[in-house]
Parts: sequence; C-alpha cells; structure tokens
Amino acid sequence: MNPQEIIQAEKQYIAHTYVRPPFVLTRGEGVYVYDADGKKYLDTAAGIAVNALGYNDPELVKAIQDGAAGLLHTSNLFYTESQVKLAQALVEKSFADKVYFGNTGTEVVEAALKFARKYHVERGDTARKNFVAFRGSFHGRTMGSLAATDSEKYQAPFRPLMPGVSFANFNDLDSVRAAITDETAAIILEPVQGEGGVYPASDEFLRGLRALCNERGALIIFDEIQCGVGRTGKLWAYEHSGVAPDLMTVAKPLAGGLPIGALLMTDAVASAMHVGEHGTTFGGGPMITSVALSVFNRVSDPNFLAHVTETGNYLMERLSEINSPHIKEVRGRGLMVGVELDIEAAKIRTAGYAHGLLLIQAREKVVRFVPPLVFQKSHVDELVEKFGAILAGVQ
Repeated sequence: MNPQEIIQAEKQYIAHTYVRPPFVLTRGEGVYVYDADGKKYLDTAAGIAVNALGYNDPELVKAIQDGAAGLLHTSNLFYTESQVKLAQALVEKSFADKVYFGNTGTEVVEAALKFARKYHVERGDTARKNFVAFRGSFHGRTMGSLAATDSEKYQAPFRPLMPGVSFANFNDLDSVRAAITDETAAIILEPVQGEGGVYPASDEFLRGLRALCNERGALIIFDEIQCGVGRTGKLWAYEHSGVAPDLMTVAKPLAGGLPIGALLMTDAVASAMHVGEHGTTFGGGPMITSVALSVFNRVSDPNFLAHVTETGNYLMERLSEINSPHIKEVRGRGLMVGVELDIEAAKIRTAGYAHGLLLIQAREKVVRFVPPLVFQKSHVDELVEKFGAILAGVQ
C-alpha cells in the first residue's frame, strides 16, 4: 500500500479516536523516525514518553527476539521466571514490597483505585470509598481513571462516571485539606503532571501531602506512568522529594515500547487483596517482562540517570535561550520539559513536520518535550534550532 492508500484505509477501517498528520511512519533509528517518502524527523515525543531507548536499539531488539523465541504467553495461572525477576528488581529499587502487573497505564490506575478501596474495607472502614484528584490531572480514559482526570471535554459525554472523586488545586495543600474527608480512600496525583502542562509538584507540597494523609488515614497513589522510570533524571520522580507513596502506577517506558503496566505497593496494601479479587490474562507475560527487565536494568543504572539529568538540564537551558516573544515559561524536570506559549501549541506542532520535528502538546498552549532518554546534547541543539525557527516564523 502506498501512503495515500494507508491513510484512506485508516479512515475506512479504524475507529476515529485520533487525529494524525498526513504521512506514514515506516521505521526508526536512534532518536529519528522516517516516513514512507524517506523524510527524517527528530522525535521529541518518544511515542508519548514510551521509547526510552529510542529506535532499533540493538540490545532491546535482541531482548525482544530472545523473548519471542522463548516463552511467549502462559497466562497468570503459572509461574514464570522473568515476571518474578522484574518484580524483584522493581521492589529492590523502590519503596514497594509487592507488584501487580497489567498491560497499560490506565489499567493499573484502575487497579490502584480498586486496591485502595479494598485496603480500607479489609480494615472495617467501609465508608472510605472516595478519592481526591487534582486540577490538571490525567490518569486515563477508562471509567474509573477518567473520573480522576480533570477534563470536562473527556468526561462530559460519558457521565455518570465513578462517583466520589473531588478535585483539589495542584501544589496547594490548603485546597487538599478542604477536600479530604473521613470517607477519602486515597489521594491520587502525578509528581509531575504531564497532559496537564508539565507541572512538577513541589517537594514541600508532597511532604505536606504525606503528612496530611498520615494524619487523616488516607493512602497516597503516585501516578508515575509518564514521569517515572528515569524520565526526570531519577529512577522515580518521587525521589526528588523523598516522599514515598503507598501505591504507584508505572507503565509507558518500562518495556521500551512494548505494552506493560505495573502497580507497585506496600505490604499493607497488598495483603488486603485475595485470590480472585483482581486479575488479567496478558499482564506480566513472560516475553514482555523479560524485555522490561532488560530495559529497567539499563535505565536504572546511575550513569544512565546522570546522563538524563545532564541532558535535561541542557535542554532547559537551551530552550530558555530562545529569544521569542511567544515563550512564557520553560519548566520541567529531566527530559520532561514543557514550553508554555502565548499561542496555540497545535499550530507549532503542525509546523514542526515541515522542519523534520515531531512535537506533542499538553493542554492548549504547552509544547511538551519527552524525547527518548538516550537523547544527546547534539540532538538538543538540533531541536532548539528547529523549534526556534518555527517560533520565528509564526505570524
């Protein structure tokens, strides 16, 4: 099929839930992707913060080949070594005692909400069924995760959603105090908001939140689906503040581009769940977990994380040097950076294609940079040159 035939077939056969640019991607190499006409694009999106090691990484390719040649799928009715080894690695390098595996970020958010409720039920506190989420949050589009997502546009057509979710202002502890009650099961938040505009939670806010939840008997769920697994220069974004959650969702980059989700939790939470109360057919399969273990071992290396920090700092510095009246603020952590503009980000995203630059946005006026974690300073220079040229050409 030629590119135009592919685009027409997509319109005919695929449900229309996405808007795509008018070209077809065919391959990737390093931090670049290529379309069917051979045009090369610098990828600053990494499949929405997924492709941590970029494209055609030899070690990742070998891990996938080895996994596919071994045990592909068994369901969770049987023991497999790679699942246990990945869980062990996640536990040993986090706050957690136990792990539950799923297939996507949204799926493990749903699990987190369910596990948090069960934690209180197991203790006889059946009134604690509600949740506090935050303005600007994004946790997914399934019914429970959507209820905790601050988007009238996404929520309105699908109400009634899961009841009992209230929203507080991000980085505002007084707002949380007003929202939390004796019926709150947990507070859920992203340590760095992604879709909401790339807003890091302050260390002071997270420490205050932990103290408040301890005082009021509520759990904390950190959603590190986008900001975790090395994205901020630390393995976990919560490490910047030293505040550990009770549950944490992980997904996007964990298997380097293959679908996986993981819910990390304390023993206290895990012990509330019993056989048959939750499950999945595909989650934690042997091939996926073997690949994820390979990715995780590389990304969690201190030298790898130091590279992310150094490159992220350089990206922030270079973006801040762009002399454009359209830039209002540059913010972020590590290789998760947002540039807030005074114009619609969609216009800049679309203009990027002609410059060989793949961009994504966050909300209406923020361009979001979440490139592969193997980005080098030379790639940052190329990005900034092209991004600056795009802004200079805006009428």
